Amino acid sequence: MPAVRRIPERKVDIGPEATLTLEAYADTIVPGEKRWPGDRAIAGVSTGGGAVASGALDLLRWDATGIHDGLEDLASRVNDHARAHAEKTGLTLDPAVPPFVSLSYDDRVRLIQDLTTPGHPEKDFWVLLSLFCNMAYDSAAHLHTADALAAGHPGLTDMGITQPDADGLWRFKNSGYGRQLAQPHPDTTPTGSPA
Repeated sequence: MPAVRRIPERKVDIGPEATLTLEAYADTIVPGEKRWPGDRAIAGVSTGGGAVASGALDLLRWDATGIHDGLEDLASRVNDHARAHAEKTGLTLDPAVPPFVSLSYDDRVRLIQDLTTPGHPEKDFWVLLSLFCNMAYDSAAHLHTADALAAGHPGLTDMGITQPDADGLWRFKNSGYGRQLAQPHPDTTPTGSPA
């Protein structure tokens, strides 16, 4: 396999309350199944792995995202919004877990819909957080694709991404349209470069 040059990375540490809260947020964006019977962060409304099993927290904590240093604040903000949502709707929150984690899956969805609605003053924060949660599932941006596939990454596996060839490269024997679309220019070399 060819050597892959990795960009040095730093992952920020976050506390347990922020971790649970951000896991619950990520699970609301791309739901998965509970990791154990008493798992409170994962609502368990879906089978298989969702954003959390796909490494959403690792991606969020990665300094390449640019939001890594603000995760504690985002968790605190969404918990404040969860308290306000509970008060407005007459819900009783469980004090044993962060407020957002205490919400049912349906209430989590309603709250995120409110936060990401055009015109909400914090919409940009919540859309960005949601995009990164989705990105962990659908592209494994924080991992080398071959490594993610070898580890059984839920999102890439669900989408049917194939394993690379033995040398670590992907080759496609059939073109995407099932036919050749154009003849190569006569000055094209055998390597595909212009003469």
